[in-house]
Amino acid sequence: MAKAAILEKPGEGLVIGDVEYADPAPHEVLIDTKACGLCHSDLHFIDGAYPHPLPCIPGHEAAGVVRAVGSEVKTVKPGDHVVSCLSAFCGHCEFCVTGRMALCLGGDTRRPKGGEPRMRRAKGSGAGDETVNQMLNLSALSEQMLIHEHACVSIDKDMPFDRAAVIGCAVTTGAGTIFNAVSLTPGETVAVIGCGGVGLAAINAAKIAGASKIIAADPLPEKRQLAEVLGATHSVDALADDAAKQIIAISGGGVDYGIEAVGRQAAADLAVASLKRGGTAVILGMMPLDCKVGLSAMDLLGGKKLMGAIMGMNHFPVDLPRLVDFYMRGLLDLDTIIAERIALDEVNEGFDKLRGGHAARSVVVFD
Repeated sequence: MAKAAILEKPGEGLVIGDVEYADPAPHEVLIDTKACGLCHSDLHFIDGAYPHPLPCIPGHEAAGVVRAVGSEVKTVKPGDHVVSCLSAFCGHCEFCVTGRMALCLGGDTRRPKGGEPRMRRAKGSGAGDETVNQMLNLSALSEQMLIHEHACVSIDKDMPFDRAAVIGCAVTTGAGTIFNAVSLTPGETVAVIGCGGVGLAAINAAKIAGASKIIAADPLPEKRQLAEVLGATHSVDALADDAAKQIIAISGGGVDYGIEAVGRQAAADLAVASLKRGGTAVILGMMPLDCKVGLSAMDLLGGKKLMGAIMGMNHFPVDLPRLVDFYMRGLLDLDTIIAERIALDEVNEGFDKLRGGHAARSVVVFD
């Protein structure tokens, strides 16, 4: 039995309750969760902007220790320290075999419909023997996770769990965009729109990759200051009427890459408006479902491009251990990305701060 933050009704916050987990199936892993970051993507489901079967447990940015494994698991073993990732991959579909694992729909990594669920309400909890739905194949805001072995990877045991957790989504998405999706060449220029966890990770990775100018755009001065600590060479107020003109002037004609990392229409438009001829706008944030981002005829004539990069187009079994190594060697600054560490019963307050835009990353730490 484990305590978890359960979403019962959108818009009403999370309820702390007890859940029970099934025994691991042949390719499943039971993990004792040690830390879980609060990501803005969770809010889309918690607040009802994106639908999901209820009740469910949010959370998808976590680290922990393997407690038990199924009979066919070969990638991890009990006692391993692991980071989870929502980019669970089957390993044999078109996307996996062509190296685009982040696009895998991961159907084989879920339990079949009609079968025994991975999670249920705990007996005696007052909620009945009710299935609890798993969000994004993880449901990490719980003392335990039962997931497919292709949704986690073993890491160095010297890596602190709270820092490891944020690698699972924010850093994988932001850094992966720089290293994988756009393969930034040293000397190229970047504008990052939105300096939350994902944006800050992109900025830090752009510094590691050797970008010549890294321009952070965010309406909050404290986030722009964080961005400069992490490697931004310049910063602008994203809500300024002339924000695009400032970015173009700073970069000397526009940036090679405009990275939208907040999930808002205006941020995507600014990413596009900041590009040089031949530049690429990369949309990372989960925007409202009715949003559309586009390029004008003149943009197309100028060779500009627009792309999505879900989870930074990661290859997480390889990328995550490398990112851990970057942190251990002092290259990747995860300490600055983490704003606070909180207990599970403080999760709603943590999400309130995230809504207000005042926390880089809040991390739930489990005893």
